Amino acid sequence: MKLRVLGVLSVLVLLLVLIFSYVILSSAGRDLTSTLQINRAASLDRIAQVAFDAATDSDTTVLQRDMDTYSDLYDEGLVVRLQTGTLVSGGLDPERADVRDALARASLNLSDTGLDPVTPFGTGRELISRSFGSASQVMGEAIMEVNPDAARATLRTRWLVTGVATLALAALLLLGAGRVTSWVLRPVQHLGTAVRELKDTGRTSSLPEAGPPELRELSRSFTAMAATLGEVIESQRQLIADTSHHLRNPVGALRLRVDLLLLKLKNQDEAEAGAGVLAELERVEEILDSVLRLAVAEHRVIEDSAPGGHRALLAGGVNPLLVLGEEVDRARPAALLSGNTLILRAEADPGLEIDCNRVELAQMLGELLNNALKYAPGTEVTATLLRVGPRIIIEIADSGPGLEPAQLAAATTRFWRSPDHSSIRGTGMGMTIVDKLATANGAHLVLGSNKPTGLRARIVFDAGHPAQEMGHRR
Repeated sequence: MKLRVLGVLSVLVLLLVLIFSYVILSSAGRDLTSTLQINRAASLDRIAQVAFDAATDSDTTVLQRDMDTYSDLYDEGLVVRLQTGTLVSGGLDPERADVRDALARASLNLSDTGLDPVTPFGTGRELISRSFGSASQVMGEAIMEVNPDAARATLRTRWLVTGVATLALAALLLLGAGRVTSWVLRPVQHLGTAVRELKDTGRTSSLPEAGPPELRELSRSFTAMAATLGEVIESQRQLIADTSHHLRNPVGALRLRVDLLLLKLKNQDEAEAGAGVLAELERVEEILDSVLRLAVAEHRVIEDSAPGGHRALLAGGVNPLLVLGEEVDRARPAALLSGNTLILRAEADPGLEIDCNRVELAQMLGELLNNALKYAPGTEVTATLLRVGPRIIIEIADSGPGLEPAQLAAATTRFWRSPDHSSIRGTGMGMTIVDKLATANGAHLVLGSNKPTGLRARIVFDAGHPAQEMGHRR
């Protein structure tokens, strides 16, 4: 945003500076043209006056001397035509076409002392002319060849000075625009960061009060709103955790009563009804356990996102292959009951380590393995440690029915379950818990289709533990 605003301000500043420079340079050109024209017209008037005196006295000595002196001084040619002859100085040829035309116009008493505007990179010379004589008779014509090179050099110098001043002014204005833009937009950038932090963690730090008064007031309002919202979110999470925790005692007591009741049931119908009650009670226990674990996982995400969070305080790494092997061994009895074949593979350095909470990594891997055994019975389940570039990947893949693309996108939603698995017991929060715990440990959960069939769940860590990797390479 800063670049866009600064870009617009830069264009406006450059346009302003260019317009200002154009006005100054145009004024300088007009001023030099006017000065040159006035000086040369005055010189031509003086030559014409001397020529009138020469024509009256029939003596051209003074006239020729003044013409030669002028031409030597200014490097400009003169032609004066009298009734008795034509005088020339400075090498100006009276037979040149433009000189003849100027003499012809002057003989008609048409004086021409105007000059074209001086330009810094122009070339060539110009002619000015006038006639002289009495009120009733033209006695001669005077032609001057004006050399604007000195005025052009002066104008180029002014252009150079103006250009340097323009660049300095533009740089100063752009610097000022950058400072003003930063001053105005810095609170907006802080606000954007705070909004993202609030979205990801449910809390945010207090915004600094900087910038214009309106933005300072906005920062104060957002800080107050974020604090209130954070308290509400935290209160809701705590309510869920406390509720699920405190319900355990009455549910446990209810289970004890149901167990005692089952012992007193006599016939088959009563036993089946009691078993149904027990199954529903076990489902309630499972849901409460899942809700509590989800509340803990969400709290871990916030705890890690806060400055100095849990993951930032980890002193060492965890060997993911070791934890993966332990969870695979733990799942083998369940795999035998469901007819699955468990395979453990290591396609990365077995000694690498990752920054992760060991208990939570085991919980994530156990959840993914149980999910594969539950929804893909009788298939091959592969647990693999991979390294792709700087990323460490732990993959659990099965060859079961898998999920559709739309279902993959919804699989981490709370309480979501595939319609194809409605007959299988579950709470719909396993993938949500894994996703939250992965985020809390600096990783992310990626669900995809396994080829040719099945589900592939990956926990992706951005990099391994540097110190441990260097030690292993040694």
